[in-house]
Amino acid sequence: MNKKHFTKLLLILILIPAGLFAQGINWDTDGTSYTLLEGSQISRVSLPSLQKTTIVTADLLIPKGQTKALAIRSYAFSEDAKKVLIYTNSKRVWRQDTRGDYWVLNLATKEFKQLGKTMPESSLMFAKFSPDGSKVAYVSKHNIYVEDLATSKIKALTKDGTTKLINGTFDWVYEEEFDCRDGFRWSPDSKSVAYWQIDANTIRDYFMLNTTDSTYSQIIPVEYPKVGEKPSACKVGVVDIATAKTIWMKVPGESTNNYIPKMEWAGNSSEIIIQQLPRKQNETKLILCNIKTGEAKTFYSESDKAWVNVNNRGGESVGWDWLKNGKDFIWQSEKDGWNHLYIVGKDGKEKLITVGDYDVINLLAFDETANVIYFTASPENATQQYLYKTTLDGKGKAERVSPLNQAGTHSYNISPTGKFAQHRFTSSVVSPVSEMISLPEHKPFNEAESIDAKIAKQKPRKNKVEFLKIKTEDNITVDAWMVKPYDFDSTKKYPIVFMVYTEPASATVKDTYSAGSNGLYSGDMAKDGYIYVSIDGRGTPSPKGREWRKAIYRKIGQINIRDQAMAAKELLKNKYIDPTRVAVHGWSGGGSTTLNLLFQYPEIYQTGIAVAAVANQLSYDNIYQERYMGIPQENREDFVNGSPITYAKNLKGNLLYIHGTGDDNVHYQNAEQLVNELIKYNKQFQFMAYPNRSHGIYEGEGTRTHLNTLFTNYLKQYCPPGGR
Repeated sequence: MNKKHFTKLLLILILIPAGLFAQGINWDTDGTSYTLLEGSQISRVSLPSLQKTTIVTADLLIPKGQTKALAIRSYAFSEDAKKVLIYTNSKRVWRQDTRGDYWVLNLATKEFKQLGKTMPESSLMFAKFSPDGSKVAYVSKHNIYVEDLATSKIKALTKDGTTKLINGTFDWVYEEEFDCRDGFRWSPDSKSVAYWQIDANTIRDYFMLNTTDSTYSQIIPVEYPKVGEKPSACKVGVVDIATAKTIWMKVPGESTNNYIPKMEWAGNSSEIIIQQLPRKQNETKLILCNIKTGEAKTFYSESDKAWVNVNNRGGESVGWDWLKNGKDFIWQSEKDGWNHLYIVGKDGKEKLITVGDYDVINLLAFDETANVIYFTASPENATQQYLYKTTLDGKGKAERVSPLNQAGTHSYNISPTGKFAQHRFTSSVVSPVSEMISLPEHKPFNEAESIDAKIAKQKPRKNKVEFLKIKTEDNITVDAWMVKPYDFDSTKKYPIVFMVYTEPASATVKDTYSAGSNGLYSGDMAKDGYIYVSIDGRGTPSPKGREWRKAIYRKIGQINIRDQAMAAKELLKNKYIDPTRVAVHGWSGGGSTTLNLLFQYPEIYQTGIAVAAVANQLSYDNIYQERYMGIPQENREDFVNGSPITYAKNLKGNLLYIHGTGDDNVHYQNAEQLVNELIKYNKQFQFMAYPNRSHGIYEGEGTRTHLNTLFTNYLKQYCPPGGR
């Protein structure tokens, strides 16, 4: 339901091309080289020569008494690059494998030792070198520890952590909806650590039931604040390494009625900066806190009639982009109707950097010396993404940097100096490719290995994707893609299948190689004779301005559903589409949309396959649902009017509903509530529950094969393929 993250939805694996955002390179601080993981070794590549040297060989990562090198999940260098922190033996917490074991390799002495030896196996989280490289701090069992690398002495910085009082990391909902995982930050002078503490003692547990792994059922509690429930209390403290004493920041407002999704050191070691949101998430406050006294001062705020976005870069709640004076930083805001970049000072003054009627998609890098800032945008086509630059002083115009001959979706990993970048590109006709380039000229290091050269070697895509603009009877123009059958004959009528999501967490109509693909279908839809379509209506996070994105406020399940249905209605005017064979499918928020379309517009859609859907908006978590819908105590009717369960009595067509009983995200209760409602009105349907599977329905032998077979067989039975 939230972002990012597709962040969040495993269904996004269907929407984003494999490899486009795969593990890439890690820049060295001077920006003239990068490191990368190659099996069980780490290599460094110098630029622009591309000369590669191995700096950590596999034999250095063999623990004493063992014969095999550790498998590296990730790694990090100390600031002086003399030590390497190795993360291994990782285990999943909620969405990601954020707990495991950490080892430190001293590159000079070749000493290789494990951290936290007295801690349980695979219990360490977010280990980080201190800036001076002498210590490592980490979380274990909800407490923060610091370990001296010279003596291996471990010191507890907090001692009150429990499953409900969480230090240095977060509860389920903060991770799910704010992408908050790593919950502590070293001070620049290595003398203290700033950290979050989440008090979830007032948050009720949602109980899942495991009935397959033992003779007697097991209760699985998940700390989960439902919409309408107050947030867990959150506060920020700074602990002194020498004394282990914490000073709590005196952040104004009731701790159980506000969120703190972001916190960092404020460009020095004497104060931290905090972003605070009220429960409705319609205002953001930036607060400076003195770490010695805890005194807090709000210096900047902005509000929105709908919601404000958490100002993150890179997907996770980390980082403020400070200028060298340590007083100003880069900030993103939609306050003028477009997502723009500003320079904001600690005095609250601001200056617009990006000027014009277009959205900045992502801030990538900036170079004060060169007076340049790089970002992604696509002013002319919301389905694409390009690298742009402008002047940091706000006096320049946005200039496209990505090559004009490469129409599609570009992503960049830019060096700290802004001189080099790893460039990735994909489109509906180009499978993901990459190259190393120099900036600002955007010149490949090696023409023979350039993206243009790689594209020339690719075979043409068999199933052509058409991008459409559809104007509905409501005078709304939406983007869509369509894939027609290989043997398309305009004199015949073909079934049409819609893939939907349509909520603020994600857009599906992107000019990438995954466009037109269906990871749930066993076979080739185009070969089998289906027309496959996806549409992005209002409320999707497309670069079309604030009004487009926030038109959905308090109207999820209404305005987005109508946009989908009215666009489908326009498509059905084409004589080559069979109006008696119209199907729709989606996962999570897309599952909710599938249900709503099938129930609210039964005259259009005859068949639906909904996976892990929120059938009742009053069952989902507070951060996501209240951000986009308000607080149900104030406008309950909006939640009711947007929930599929409200319209279940209207089912006329064919429904296959699928849900994992171990879904900690969209709880299985949604399925049973919907089933009860359909039974009440004698609505016949098919239902598949996957025991103990989570939101992604992938655990267990044979699961995905079974799911794909189920999906494909049902679609073929109730929406038969082929032209007639």
